Amino acid sequence: MQKQAIHKRQLGVVVPVGALRGKSSLGVGEFPDLAEFAHLCKKMKVGLIQLLPVNDTGFESSPYSSLTAFGLHPLYLKIEELDEYSEAPPQVKKLVDEARRKFDNDPRFLHQQILKAKMEILHSLYDVCKTAIHKKADNGSLSAWIDKNSWVREYAVYRRLKEVNDGKSWKEWPEYRTVRPQDIEALWNDKKLREEHLFWVWLQEALDRQFAMAAAAVAEAGIILKGDLPILMGEDSCDVWANPSIFIHELSAGAPPDMYSPEGQNWGFPIYDWQAQEKDDYAWWRRRLAIAGRYYQAYRIDHVLGFFRIWASSFSDYSSALGRYVPYAPVSARDLKNLGFDKGRIRWVSQPHISTGELWDALRGNWEGKADEAEIAEAAKKIFSKALDRINQEDMWLFKKKIKGEKDIDSLGLHPAARSFLFKAWHDRIFYEYEKKKYFPVWYYRNSRPYNSLTGEEKKNLEILLEKHRVKSEKIWETQGKKLLSVLVEASSMLPCAEDLGAVPSCVPKVLAKLKILGLRVVRWSCRWEEDGHPFIPVEDYPQLSVCTAAVHDSSTVREWWEKEVDQRQFSGFIGVPSLPNKYNPGVARTILSKIAASRSRFRVFQIQDILHLSNKWYSENPASERINVPGTYNEFNWTYRLPAAIKEIEKDKELIRAAAELSRIKPLKQRVTEKP
Repeated sequence: MQKQAIHKRQLGVVVPVGALRGKSSLGVGEFPDLAEFAHLCKKMKVGLIQLLPVNDTGFESSPYSSLTAFGLHPLYLKIEELDEYSEAPPQVKKLVDEARRKFDNDPRFLHQQILKAKMEILHSLYDVCKTAIHKKADNGSLSAWIDKNSWVREYAVYRRLKEVNDGKSWKEWPEYRTVRPQDIEALWNDKKLREEHLFWVWLQEALDRQFAMAAAAVAEAGIILKGDLPILMGEDSCDVWANPSIFIHELSAGAPPDMYSPEGQNWGFPIYDWQAQEKDDYAWWRRRLAIAGRYYQAYRIDHVLGFFRIWASSFSDYSSALGRYVPYAPVSARDLKNLGFDKGRIRWVSQPHISTGELWDALRGNWEGKADEAEIAEAAKKIFSKALDRINQEDMWLFKKKIKGEKDIDSLGLHPAARSFLFKAWHDRIFYEYEKKKYFPVWYYRNSRPYNSLTGEEKKNLEILLEKHRVKSEKIWETQGKKLLSVLVEASSMLPCAEDLGAVPSCVPKVLAKLKILGLRVVRWSCRWEEDGHPFIPVEDYPQLSVCTAAVHDSSTVREWWEKEVDQRQFSGFIGVPSLPNKYNPGVARTILSKIAASRSRFRVFQIQDILHLSNKWYSENPASERINVPGTYNEFNWTYRLPAAIKEIEKDKELIRAAAELSRIKPLKQRVTEKP
C-alpha cells in the first residue's frame, strides 16, 4: 500500500477482530481472518479498516482492560496455522474440531469459554512440542524474536505468576507484589521456571507472526489498517506491576460527572507520572508505538484529553464526584484568605459539616420498613462513634480524619440508611483539599450547602477566582498536551487520530490542528449545545483533519438510534429529507449514511453493523442485539459482537457491495463556514 493513502479521503469500517467469521474460525474472529475481511472491503471500495484494541485482556472481555500494552490476545490465535500443529497428535486436532462445532454457530462469541478451550488446546500442543520449541528458544528463531522483544520477559514472568495465583490481581499475590527489574530477570533466568515462561513467549511470537501477515495482506489490498491504543493501563496489568515508577498509584483515572453519569466515572486505572516518564524520554510510550507500527498505518489515541489533563479520583472512592483535574493550578489557602475567609470558614467550604438534627432526620426518612426510635438511636450512636467527630461543643460534626473516601465509609458496617446519608454528605462541599492547603472546586459545588450560605458578593468573588484558575490551568494543559503529543507524533510514522470527546478544553483542538492530528466527530453528538434545540453541526463544516462517524462502540447502532433515540423530525430536517420512514430499512440507511459520507472529514468511518444495514439481508430481529457494548453494564453480552454470517457469505451480497461502493464515491459537500481548528 502506498503511504500517500493515509493522506487521502477514505471510507472506513470499524470491526472488532473477534467479530469476524472466517472460513475456519473457532467461534471467534482470529488474526488471519483479517485478510479475508480485507478482500470484502476491497470489493466495497473501503479504504480503511479500524480495529478495537487487540492486546491480551485475559478472561476480561473489554479490550480496554488490557493486561499488557505489548502482548497480543491469545483469543485471536489461529491454532491450525501454528508451525507445531502439523506435529499435533490426533487427540489435539480432535479438540480443535470439537471446539469449532461447539462454538461456531453462536450469535455472539463466548469470550471466556472459547479462551478457556483454546488455552487448554494450546497447553496440550505445547506439551507435545516443547522440546522443539525449546531448541528454537536456545539459538533459533524464537531466541532472535525474544531479543527483539525484551518486553516479553516481564510479560511471561507476570503471566506465569498470575496463572499460579489463580488469575488474581498481583496486589493479592502472597509474594512478588513489589518487584525490581533484577527480580524479574532472576525469575526469567530460573531454569526450573523456563518451561512455563516459554509457553507465553511461544504464544506471543506466533500471535505477532500471524497478525503481521494479516496486516501485510490488508496493506497489499490497498487498505489502511488503523489500530486503537487505549491511553491507560489497568491496575492489574504487567506494565503497572513491572514499571511502578511511571505511574501514580494513589489516583484513579476517570471522567467527571455528566448527564449520563451523575457521580462521574471511576475507571480504577492509575494515572501516569509524566515527570518520571520524561526522565527516560518516554521510552515506554516509544516502545509501544514502535510495536504498533509493525501492523498499523494509523492509530486511534483513546481519550486524548488525558494527555492534556486527566480527571483523577482517590482510590478510596467508588465514584469520581470528588475528582480533580491533574494537572491543575490549585486554589491556595492564601487565595481563600484574600476572599475574606478565615480558618473556620475555609474549613466550612472544604469539609462536610453535619448537624445532629439532619442526621436523625435522614435516618428516619431513609429507614426501610418499620423501625422504632431505639433502633434509629442505636444506628445514630454507631455513626457518631465510628464516622464523626464533634466540633467543640457545637451541634455540628465533621468526618473523622481516618475517613479518606467512600470505601472507608463503606467499611464501617453501618445501616444502609446511614451509609446513603454519609455518602451524600461526603460530597457536600465547595472545595476538596487534595493536598495540604491546595484546593480543587468540587464538580457540583454550586449545589452545596456552603456555597448557598455565601452572600451574593462572596459568590461573585469566588467565581472570579475560579475562572482565573481555570485560565491558568488551561495554559498548563496546552503546554503538557503539546509536549506529550509531540513525542507521539515524532516517535512514529503512523497517522494519529484522536478520540477527543467529552468536556473539551479550548486548547485541545488548537494543539491537534497544529500537530496535524485528526480529531473525531460523532454526528449524533456534534451539536451546537449552547443554542436552543441543540442543532446538529452541518457535516460540511467538519474540519478536513477529522474522522467522522455515525456511531461508536459504546453507543447504539444507527438503526437503534433512529428507531429509539433520535428526534426523527429534527434529524430528517437536518439532512434535508423530511419524509424518511420511522422504521429503519436499507433506504433510510443509504440516506443517512450518504449524508455523513459527504462530510469534509478525511476518514468517514462506519461500524460494520451500520454498513451491513445497507442490505436487508443482515438485520437482526432486535436492534439492541447488534451493539458492541452498553456502558455501565458488566455481562457476557458486552464486547462479543459477531458478524451475522461468514465473510464469504456476506461477500455474495451484491446489493451490499454496490451500496457500500456508492458511499465511497460520494464527494464532500462545500464548506459553509470558515474552518477553525
